[in-house]
Amino acid sequence: MSAQGKKAAPLAGWRWGPFTFRLPFYHTRLHWPEFLQGIALASATGLALVPFMMTYFDLSFEQAIAMSFMHGFLIGIAPIAFGEPYSPGWLTPALPLVMAFVITGYDTPVERLQAMTAMTMVFTVMLAILGATGLGRKLMEWLPAALKAGIIMGAGIAAFQRVFLDGDSSLADQPISTVIACSVALVLLFSIPFRFLKLRARPLMVIGGLGLLPGFLAAAFFGPLFGEVEYNIRWEFFVPPVVETWQVVSPFAIGWPSWEMYLAAAPLALITYIILFGDLVTGNEIIEEAQKERPDDPIEIDTTRSHLSLAIRNLLMGISAPFFTTQGPLWAGVHVTVVQRWRQGRRTMSNLFSGVHSYYFMGIPFIYFVLPLLTALEPLMGVALSLTLVLTGFACAYVAMAIPAHPVERGVTVLTGVALAFFEPWQGLAVGVVAAVLLIGGRDAVQMERAVSEQEQSYHKARSDAADKREQSRR
Repeated sequence: MSAQGKKAAPLAGWRWGPFTFRLPFYHTRLHWPEFLQGIALASATGLALVPFMMTYFDLSFEQAIAMSFMHGFLIGIAPIAFGEPYSPGWLTPALPLVMAFVITGYDTPVERLQAMTAMTMVFTVMLAILGATGLGRKLMEWLPAALKAGIIMGAGIAAFQRVFLDGDSSLADQPISTVIACSVALVLLFSIPFRFLKLRARPLMVIGGLGLLPGFLAAAFFGPLFGEVEYNIRWEFFVPPVVETWQVVSPFAIGWPSWEMYLAAAPLALITYIILFGDLVTGNEIIEEAQKERPDDPIEIDTTRSHLSLAIRNLLMGISAPFFTTQGPLWAGVHVTVVQRWRQGRRTMSNLFSGVHSYYFMGIPFIYFVLPLLTALEPLMGVALSLTLVLTGFACAYVAMAIPAHPVERGVTVLTGVALAFFEPWQGLAVGVVAAVLLIGGRDAVQMERAVSEQEQSYHKARSDAADKREQSRR
């Protein structure tokens, strides 16, 4: 085969089992736009759980930071150690359900941590079985387009709901900062007129390449001016007390959950898997949509590998820093930001893994050692969470509406998305399955309508021929 006809090979790495290890700075390179965004946003969003940990699990500020550090480390190594092409993050839509389960169901911090461990262990076993048997991959392949799009739409609506309808979002306490951050980020990432202007002004091209960071910095600047942000910076070097924290949260130190806890956790673990399934669908669709513009950097999507890597990450989290839903496959807002730059070509981003590695600063969340940055980001963590949720919702919406090829499929997509956002996850999925079966037969709507149209034409032609024969017989 000629050089021109050769198909591009995936990025090199070291194989181990079903996974591929790609060493930072050897297999991948540092991209500054992603690095700068990750320093600010990944850390600020990771800190969003610190108040929960301090209030409901009786951890000190330093111990809560150490928990966040361990979660961030496990998230950051996903694309490096396992070769996952997504920007990993929390299973955010499941977080309110999980918090309600542990807070209302258990009274002491130890019991709540054990409940977190129970949910994580059940979830780990579920992922391992679905990954090892290949059932997870078969489920992804079977899913009709309308149902796939509906799951993505549901994640988008839930993200918008969390920002605009829930009273504890940053929009309630920091409305101006939140609106400024979201507006700037949406314009820089998705605005068609701004894309036109970037071609005529290089400074705008540079700003546009920074993704979420300009919006976040705008909130950091205007927040104090409107009295919504107050900084209390501590100028010290900080080492997260990982060993101390492990001794007060790990099941090896505080005891393992009871069998009753495992049984009570099983339904919520199943619901969380439905949400995880939607994240995998969303991540795959975002990559596949952009892949046609980057044939030079083919991405290997392997659902079995994803299930197994998630099982390992959740297992490590459950035995060291149990906080269920912090080890998911996708941070949709970041994923779409990185992919948007990747699709612009090799000159913008050498390969997708370099962009993802850079965002997570090559797997190590170094910012957790710099207390001035930690304390500077602390009052902005709610804005960072809202910013990522708004971008998640927008990205999910445009990806979901691009999948259906038929008007009926679009109707099923919206119906399924609304049901998933406002009902229990299993109820929303049931609505989507029933709608897909009844309205499109659980198949591709375009092909099915073509087949129905052919049958209708045959039927009408047969009736017309029969009528002609009856007319001839009368004559």
